[in-house]
Amino acid sequence: MTDEKLDDVTAAVVRSGIVAILRAPTSDYFAAVAEVLIESGITALEVTLTSHGAIEALAGLRRQLPSSVAVGAGTVLSAGDVKAAVDAGAEFLVAPNLDVQLVQSSPVPFYPGTATPTEMFAAQQAGAPLVKLFPASGLGPEFLRNVRGPLPHIRVMPTGGIKIEDIADWLFAGAKAVGLGGPLIGDAAAGGSLSALAARARHAVSAVAFARS
Repeated sequence: MTDEKLDDVTAAVVRSGIVAILRAPTSDYFAAVAEVLIESGITALEVTLTSHGAIEALAGLRRQLPSSVAVGAGTVLSAGDVKAAVDAGAEFLVAPNLDVQLVQSSPVPFYPGTATPTEMFAAQQAGAPLVKLFPASGLGPEFLRNVRGPLPHIRVMPTGGIKIEDIADWLFAGAKAVGLGGPLIGDAAAGGSLSALAARARHAVSAVAFARS
C-alpha cells in the first residue's frame, strides 16, 4: 500500500506527524489545549474516552475547530464506544489493543494498538490504515526499524511514553506519525501553563519538520 491510497482523515493525521492525546481526569480544559496545539501546528487530536466528559468535549471540538484539523477518539474498546464517538463527530478511532471486529466494523478509520509483528500484520490485514505501536517507549525505534524490514508496507504510529526528543528517531525508523500524550500535554489538560504547552508543541512540530527535511 502507498500513501496515495490513504483515506483523507488518515492522510491528514500523517501530514500532522503528531497526534496529540488529550487525557485528564476531566475534559474541562481540552478546548483551550486544542487551540494552543493547533496554533503551534499540530492538527490531529485524540480525545480519550477515559476523561470525564470526553464525548461532549469531542463534539464541541469538532464543532469549533476547522475541518483541516482531524479530531478522533482514543481508548475505544467496544462497539458502544465506537457509536458514541462517531455520533459525537470523531473522524478516527484509536485503541490500546487489537480487536479485529472493531477495526472491520468501524465506520471511520480505526487505529488499533499492537505490540508484535504478528499483531501489526493482523491489524493491517483487518483494514487498519494506521497501526498503533503501544506501548512504544519500551520497544524503541530500533524495534520498528527491524519490523519494517520484512513488513515495510505497514504504516505505524508509535504511542506511549514517547518524549519530544525521541520524535525524530521514530520518524527516521519509519513511523508515519507519533502519538504524544503526557510529554507534550504536560499539566495543561488539568489547568497548567498554556505557554509552556505552546513551547513544547513548537518543539515537537520542529522535530517532525527536521526528520522529514
